[in-house]
Amino acid sequence: MARYLFTSHDGFGLGHVRRNTLVARALLDADPAAEITIVTGLAVRPTWAGLAAMHVVQVPPLLKDSTGSYRTEEMTFDEAVELRTRLFDDVVAELAPDVVVVDRHPYGVAGELRPGLDRAAGQGAALVLGLRDILDEAGTVRRELAGAGWHGAAELYDRVLVYGERVLCDQEAEYGLPVTPHYCGWVVDRVEPGERDRRLLVVTGGGGGDGDDVYRLGLDVTELLPQLRTVLVAGPYTSSVLTDRLAGERGGRVRVLRNTSDCAALMTRAGAVIQMAGYNSTLEALAAGVRPILVPRRAPRREQAIRAVRLAAMDVADVVDEQVSPEELSWLLARPRVLPAEALDTAGIRLDGAARAAAAIRELVPAVVESPRLGSGTAG
Repeated sequence: MARYLFTSHDGFGLGHVRRNTLVARALLDADPAAEITIVTGLAVRPTWAGLAAMHVVQVPPLLKDSTGSYRTEEMTFDEAVELRTRLFDDVVAELAPDVVVVDRHPYGVAGELRPGLDRAAGQGAALVLGLRDILDEAGTVRRELAGAGWHGAAELYDRVLVYGERVLCDQEAEYGLPVTPHYCGWVVDRVEPGERDRRLLVVTGGGGGDGDDVYRLGLDVTELLPQLRTVLVAGPYTSSVLTDRLAGERGGRVRVLRNTSDCAALMTRAGAVIQMAGYNSTLEALAAGVRPILVPRRAPRREQAIRAVRLAAMDVADVVDEQVSPEELSWLLARPRVLPAEALDTAGIRLDGAARAAAAIRELVPAVVESPRLGSGTAG
């Protein structure tokens, strides 16, 4: 029985743990006998997480604020890091995983994964690093790669997966990534097509921690266009005061869904979607066949803005800033919002990343002891 251990820092949004659970679910689809353990600092348990078949180890959350700094709620930062370090190392010692999959930061936010990763490698585990399609603007990423948070990572990790395609971002060329990664395609849940309702507008701010401007824009355009029926998809970090107050002012044409498990299914029925440009919700919209109107976050990282502009250049999305007028939004809403069937293929966007990532991870299980490190000249 293969044993897999997934971990992510889960700092502000939900994308990290979402990717981990989708890849883990694909592993279970391929091998139902596999044992999956998820280490997460996510302070809430989304209904979509699908963790019932997985063992979950909760560690103290490190939540990122709007400046990019991390904070904790019940202990000091140093105490949280120390506890996360101990818990992760304990899990590795007890589980003796065949493969450890780390999302985004090679050693965690503050190096808390390093002791456990060293232990895992010493036990013969293969180590996999998963990176999202866009990390940040190139200069910022190059500085990060040159820092302590990446020192020795090329020698430690057996394989680096990019949950995207080179057509959107060539991470070796753009960032100077010190390894040749394996591009898997985008990791997103696929749902069956629904019957379109051209009057249905879906507005989502992802996890919701910084989505207030997107919700306001959706509500403003709803007020301007009386034919719309709007659904606000409120993530677990969305301000309840904001959504309840604004939704209550629209005469019953606005409905708020909290922590819903079927946002992707809702998008398959929507006539239009206005949203932030985070990894998960953006790819859900594309998978649902919608040309989304993206309102990207530009701080503390510019990842969303870069993703939005590049997808717009690939002619599968539109992008606006948070200062856009309701009139401009209404003009965009009047344009066709459903993607042509061939649009994603033409753009080179493949949405089978979970299955392809799972296949790349499973390849490492039979040869975890003999597998050479990336630093020896091989690459995934």
